Amino acid sequence: MSKIEEALKSYNLKSKDEDVKEAVKKIQEKVNANATKEVYKTCFSCIDLTALNHTDTEASIEKIIEKVNAFKAKYADIPNVAAVCVYPSMVATVKETLKENIGIASVAGGFPSSQTFIEIKIAETGMCVYEGANEIDIVISIGKYLSKDYETLAEEIMEIKDACRDAHLKVILETGTLKAAEDIYRASLIAMEAGADFIKTSTGKTEPAATPEAAYTMCLAIKDFYNKRQKKVGFKAAGGIVSVEDAVLYYSIVKEVLGKEWLTNDLFRIGASRLANNLLSAIKEKEEKYF
Repeated sequence: MSKIEEALKSYNLKSKDEDVKEAVKKIQEKVNANATKEVYKTCFSCIDLTALNHTDTEASIEKIIEKVNAFKAKYADIPNVAAVCVYPSMVATVKETLKENIGIASVAGGFPSSQTFIEIKIAETGMCVYEGANEIDIVISIGKYLSKDYETLAEEIMEIKDACRDAHLKVILETGTLKAAEDIYRASLIAMEAGADFIKTSTGKTEPAATPEAAYTMCLAIKDFYNKRQKKVGFKAAGGIVSVEDAVLYYSIVKEVLGKEWLTNDLFRIGASRLANNLLSAIKEKEEKYF
């Protein structure tokens, strides 16, 4: 039996979809209590402002970063975003342009499919860190998971984690493909046992993307992992999160399952591009189109 399979035996891997749906329903009934300007500001401060388009250019990325740099001057009462997330080829542009003390996140490891050689995944990760990324977002090898080759899956994550050096590693589960709560819970544990600093719902490149049910299941896994290993792992919701209501729901799930100590951008992130303006509009009570 492999080390990862031995580790998994110590957890309760029988998460039931119907139990998860019922728990999420109860949280949804209480979500209005969190619909406040202070919560909106917290959610805004947890955004990974994402530019992952095949049309991205150095000029378009520079324009986004200039907005980030000028944010405090326009919105002095609102904290800046947590990080900017780009493709590997744009990391150097962000590094050269960014003046604010926020994260530089890069997707790597054959994003978004993860269907490439492990040597390339490691090299790409290392190059992103060299160029200036201090956060790396990778996708698990879904095929390895579906084939139940958990050992190889975990080893890949470990090797990529080593290539990150001091950068934080966010591991994307692509929960819309895994679907079942039991699989989402197991994949979460594999990623964390292999060294993930964050686990993340989705790339946003497949449907369905993030769902409240997946988020709830992942947060349960984070809680169980923390109780066993005494290591705090962050949660990132990403994929199709656009509305203020969506952001508050994910905030509420994290608060309910993991507690208020997880509600900082050290441990909670929302991957989004359009959400930022919607949160700004809710805070300012007028339409904002800053980003």
